[in-house]
Amino acid sequence: MSPNYETVLDAARRVHWQIDAVLPLDAEFDFDRPFLPEALAGTEALSFATARERLVLNQIRAHGYLATFGLVEEFILPFILDHTRTRLEGSSSEVRALLGFAEEEAKHIALFRRFCRTFERGFGHRCDVIGPPAAVAAHVRSHGDLGIALLILHIEWLTQNHYVEMVRDSHELEPCFKRLLHHHWLEECQHARIDGWMVEASIAAATPAERRAGWNDYVQLLAYFDRGLATQAEFDCEAWQRTTGRVLRAEEKATFLATQRRALRRTYLGSGIAHPRVRASLERVAPDSLAQLERLTDEYN
Repeated sequence: MSPNYETVLDAARRVHWQIDAVLPLDAEFDFDRPFLPEALAGTEALSFATARERLVLNQIRAHGYLATFGLVEEFILPFILDHTRTRLEGSSSEVRALLGFAEEEAKHIALFRRFCRTFERGFGHRCDVIGPPAAVAAHVRSHGDLGIALLILHIEWLTQNHYVEMVRDSHELEPCFKRLLHHHWLEECQHARIDGWMVEASIAAATPAERRAGWNDYVQLLAYFDRGLATQAEFDCEAWQRTTGRVLRAEEKATFLATQRRALRRTYLGSGIAHPRVRASLERVAPDSLAQLERLTDEYN
């Protein structure tokens, strides 16, 4: 399908929102309710934890969920700005859509930072997250543009899937957090379309060698984030023990880390690589790597 940037601009105008309307400075969360659906939090596997302790972990995971999206949007923003510079001779609607994409990503970064401050104020305990953003962005940007664009497409579509399939129809989730996810999704719908067009244009213009390099970069970036997720599971375990006062035995800690790493992998890696839109692009980039794609899909899910 040919890009139609006017439709994106029209949708962006209709769904535009302000941070203060979504998360006021004096907002308070209800910590008696879960923030994430269990399909993302993966707390039920902790048979040694009480219901309250699993709820605490759900909330720690929700903090990490938005902190991680804030982290990745800090490399998406400069990538989109760099791409925009190469398109200044294109149509005005394309340039305006790309600039709107960048402006909305900057707004999301600010929203997620405010969320983390508001969350920790009410939660009462520190929750560490992987980073720092500048180092992560530098590592990602050391790879080729096609591989980065594929990673961004992966992120945009998993965001869509999480909200539509797991959050939108849930009635148990903390309402302020759910509202935040809803407004984030409204704008990410347009970002997924734009990035899809960017990826398709890059694939069409790439040589076979450049497509192979893009595939390799994408796989390497997934592995990089997989290592980060192992660290995040450790951070979540420490925050959970601080908050609950539990000191896990060795076998309990091993279970905690194993089950939470699986949940983190499914959340950020598996749900992206298995998404039909992402998979279709990956198959066009590396049609001779379908067996590897299947292995990665199984590994991350």
